[in-house]
Amino acid sequence: MMLSLYVPGNSLLHRLPAGWKLGGLCLAGLLVYLLAQTVWLLAAAALAALLLWRSGAGWRRIWRQGRALLCLILLLCAFMAIFDSPARAGVAALRVGTVCMLGMAVTFTTRSGDLLQVVERVLQPLQRLGWVDAGRVALAIGLVLRFVPEILRQYGELREAQQARGLKARGLALLVPLIVRTLRRAEEISDAIDARDGGGRQL
Repeated sequence: MMLSLYVPGNSLLHRLPAGWKLGGLCLAGLLVYLLAQTVWLLAAAALAALLLWRSGAGWRRIWRQGRALLCLILLLCAFMAIFDSPARAGVAALRVGTVCMLGMAVTFTTRSGDLLQVVERVLQPLQRLGWVDAGRVALAIGLVLRFVPEILRQYGELREAQQARGLKARGLALLVPLIVRTLRRAEEISDAIDARDGGGRQL
């Protein structure tokens, strides 16, 4: 069974309806993009970090789930610092980092089923027009939410197995079997969806 990023709790974030949290996340992303002064971006990042801490996930889990995002942000910052300017790179890093922390806070405090219900309700008008299948889109998003921690779990297992054999955790030695396992798992999920003809929405 795939893992979930949801962390049980009774904080204010946990009690807020999923629709409010998703709407707030979209609005926050827009506002952060409109902010230009570094002091306000730092304040927004500090608030996002506080909300993430209040999610109850714990810094160890936050680091485990967010280190890949941190690497991407640092790469983005380095790229912009070289080809644009260090100041604009810092602004971009603060914007992306703030939105990522808010997204993680929402994910940690919201059951995936609640998120999918909101997505499906939002897409209902488009489904009535015949443009999308709301159920399938919600299912695809749910699979992504569940697949990310699954990949991280597989990575941890491979790393521990190599360390148990006295081998160093090198890039290719981890990457190749991780890709194979991920593709195999993705194929199993795809077969299951095809067998149920898209009817299995309870993940």
